[in-house]
Amino acid sequence: MDILHQGERKYHIEKNTVQETLIIPLYGRKVCSEHFPELFKDPEAERICSMLDYDFAEKGKKMESAVGLFGALEVAQRQYDLAWEVKDYLKKNPNAAVVNLGCGLDDTFRKCDNGTCKGYNIDMSDVIAVRNQLLPESDRERNLAYDLNDETWMDEIDAKCGAVFFASGVFYYFKTDDVKALFQKMAKRFPGAVIVFDSCNRRGAKMMTKTWLKEAGIADVSTFFSLEDKDELKKWSDDFADVSAKSYMRGYRDIYKDVSFLHKLMIHFCDRLVKMIIVKIEFKG
Repeated sequence: MDILHQGERKYHIEKNTVQETLIIPLYGRKVCSEHFPELFKDPEAERICSMLDYDFAEKGKKMESAVGLFGALEVAQRQYDLAWEVKDYLKKNPNAAVVNLGCGLDDTFRKCDNGTCKGYNIDMSDVIAVRNQLLPESDRERNLAYDLNDETWMDEIDAKCGAVFFASGVFYYFKTDDVKALFQKMAKRFPGAVIVFDSCNRRGAKMMTKTWLKEAGIADVSTFFSLEDKDELKKWSDDFADVSAKSYMRGYRDIYKDVSFLHKLMIHFCDRLVKMIIVKIEFKG
């Protein structure tokens, strides 16, 4: 039985399903929009949450605690960072492909759309089925059902005018060898393109095993992707022109002065002990 029913006023989301995991970052952006409207205003997140038949009370209680609010801040800041990189690439490549890897219910393409670029949102088929209901394709935008490890998705991307790829909270679920193979193939297929994504170190990945990675059934994090130093990536391929990184919470827009003392401490923790960063790899042209 489909968990998403067409023709109803609201879309039903079952507890303990992949669809439920999709709405966590979405709800985080909504909470941020309500609590930090001067930093993040996301009417689209608010609109989609209002379309859902889902009891947000439990998640709302957790996310509106001081620690939970910081998680919401992280989600919103991550989208801001990645969108900044997409917009920056489009300044020089206005007709480029904008490719959201593991898109979930993220609407970054629409936030960055300059009127001439092309958007591709890629995720597993069950995720795309939900996305097609809540965020159906718009002009110059396609929702594609693929496993990212199946490189045939690359055939769908029109990159003759450039391409900027980004992934938000995705590669923590991938084994390091799979991420390496994916990046190597992408660098060969898309010369002159860039990929931007978030990462943390092994300590951060271990912490995640106690929360949402555990919910995904990942117990042993040792083979999964984490990054102690961005320079580790430079050895992965001779097709990488450059690898750079910025602080996740302070590198694109420094919100330090705008948050509480507790959140300031948590920003320090993220920067120094967990090494939460946004990484950009530029492929050789």
